[in-house]
Amino acid sequence: MIHPTRTNLLLLKEKSLSVQSSTGILKARRQALIRELLATTAPFIASRGAVQATYAGAIRELAISCGIEGGDFVESIAAVAPRDLGVELKEESVMGLRYREVSLRHSPLRQPWERGYDERGTTPSLEAALLHFEEVLAAMLEIAAFESKLRRLAAEVVRVTRRIRVLEERVMPELTRQLRAIAQFLGEREREASFRLKRFREAKGG
Repeated sequence: MIHPTRTNLLLLKEKSLSVQSSTGILKARRQALIRELLATTAPFIASRGAVQATYAGAIRELAISCGIEGGDFVESIAAVAPRDLGVELKEESVMGLRYREVSLRHSPLRQPWERGYDERGTTPSLEAALLHFEEVLAAMLEIAAFESKLRRLAAEVVRVTRRIRVLEERVMPELTRQLRAIAQFLGEREREASFRLKRFREAKGG
């Protein structure tokens, strides 16, 4: 136990106020992080549903195309259609948190004549399938950017919550206990001093 003096009592009171202030700041930061997390999550969830629908459409159109044009023809188109998108990772920051964001030099979406083959020799189903797969790729890259940000935000919310819990459940109760013990000790000492002074005055007066 800390030595029960008035100086230590004042120091403990200052520390208690500091901890309360720190807890308030951490709670405000956590609230801001949660708002940012929710704002980031909304388009992330919406994009996942859109990707699933687009992917289902791409598979359906690809199956139709393979039935009409044959698998070998579709594979030959795939062989001439790929390209380097120029994927880059760049450092970003949100509320002091650093995370990596995916960026592209070129959009995955292309016009039919930009895919390296004569689109006049393909069916609408194949063109629709290619477009849908490019849309899926674009959405997946966007989701990847969301995911990195979401992970950092979620991890920071957990970290801040743990610090708040330590301050509220361990630090503050211990400070309160020490303050109460010292205040009680000083109060008892003052009462004893007052009692002795009273007895001294009574004896002196007698």
